[in-house]
Amino acid sequence: MPVGMSVVLDPATRQLTDDVLFGAGRLLRLNAAGVGALAELRAGPIGSPAAASLARRLTDAGLAHPVAAPPSADVDVTVVVPVRDRLADLQDCLGCLGADHPVVVVDDGSADPDGVGDVCHAHGARLIRRPVSGGPAAARNTGLAAVDTDLVAFVDSDCRTVPGWLDGLAGHLADPLVVGVAPRVAPAAPSLLGSPLDLGDRPAGVVPLTRVAYLPTAALVVRRRPLGDGFDVRFRYGEDVDLVWQLVDAGWRLRYEPAVRVTHREPASTGDLLVRRFHYGTSAAPLARRHPGHLTHLVASPAPTAAVAAVAAGHPVAAVVPFAVGAAGLAARLRPLGVPVATTVAASAGGVWQTWLGFGRWTQQFAWPAAAVAVALPARGRRRGHRPGGRWGRRGRWPGRHPGRHPGRRSVAIAALLVTPSVAGWWRRRAAGDLPEGAGPVRFVATSVVDQVAYGAGVYAGCWRSRTVAPLIPTVAGRLDTGRTTGTPPDDHR
Repeated sequence: MPVGMSVVLDPATRQLTDDVLFGAGRLLRLNAAGVGALAELRAGPIGSPAAASLARRLTDAGLAHPVAAPPSADVDVTVVVPVRDRLADLQDCLGCLGADHPVVVVDDGSADPDGVGDVCHAHGARLIRRPVSGGPAAARNTGLAAVDTDLVAFVDSDCRTVPGWLDGLAGHLADPLVVGVAPRVAPAAPSLLGSPLDLGDRPAGVVPLTRVAYLPTAALVVRRRPLGDGFDVRFRYGEDVDLVWQLVDAGWRLRYEPAVRVTHREPASTGDLLVRRFHYGTSAAPLARRHPGHLTHLVASPAPTAAVAAVAAGHPVAAVVPFAVGAAGLAARLRPLGVPVATTVAASAGGVWQTWLGFGRWTQQFAWPAAAVAVALPARGRRRGHRPGGRWGRRGRWPGRHPGRHPGRRSVAIAALLVTPSVAGWWRRRAAGDLPEGAGPVRFVATSVVDQVAYGAGVYAGCWRSRTVAPLIPTVAGRLDTGRTTGTPPDDHR
């Protein structure tokens, strides 16, 4: 990373020993030079080649995050705002953007083009009209073609920015390998379902199959030149994910910076929210075909999966075996590095918990009918004393259920699997204080499950249209490696 930039360790990264860092699903052992470089990074900005090299390694692995540098001069950026109707939203959006940077508004076939023109004229924005609506991708491409600055910022008309938001993001572009950065896009008002555009309050690099796998273009600052012709207009939904993954595959870095916050007006009714979730789901299959290996709805490791399966089958005691085997194997691999056994046990327990949440979410989206049947029809117990070919037991009577098996245990376990992700989401959002009034756990869980079902229905619809089942199949992996192994960007941007 460039000399003068600073990095901070992720809050979840632990320094187990002087030369061992653990976090983000990875363990990194440092040599003597690395130990000194880490001390330099903790003390202040990058000042040596060793610290610059380690900073790149840490940020690429998700163990640390860059600190945005203050821009040395005015940011050379043009803001592109695609819009179709929504005059009130456009009025508020342009009012928040101000006149510090040039703004290009692309009217994507609005029913009242004169009204759009009046709003743009009042705020000094340049207006480009599209006579026929082509969707968000086409509208952004039209604006992109009119941009001649080094940077372009895409902002949706239903977003509200704050003063200085561009400076807070553009500082990340002091790193020449970073091609784009996005703020946190949060709901303008407390919402029961939240927003699928909100990627949380923790910074991250963008890597497929990780916590932040993409960036939405509801608000995104990106270098103009690497975008080429822009978005693929064949994507009605998911066009921003497609573009981001193209940039990632080309070797560029992208950052998520939640310290900068932009608000987004969500649909007013729950029905509109569910329709939007359905449409978002339809993009999964085309994205999976375009980017093999980049999209999955569940990543599962063998040992945690076996433990979760045992609990879901109604045998929680049996789950101890795969958990113990996985924890023992991890401890054996990490013991030479001086990692305490307690740390490996805690990591294994965390893996099981995350796998349980992952399977619960996957079940909500794709397997809820089967789960509902399993809950309603618990398995029968075995008949004691029954012999093949005979109707009666040894004592000449029809025996009851097996005394060591509770008839409702499996039903309770599957029901818990189905609702746990939503309960965890309610608990997390309650602690953060971003729930609307009256959002009790029962209402929240029910709405959340319906939201996931709507998304899953969209995925099924997209799979049918694209003739693929790739988004439905879980990915089985020994570990989730968040390191980067892709190439480097073009030489003129390195």
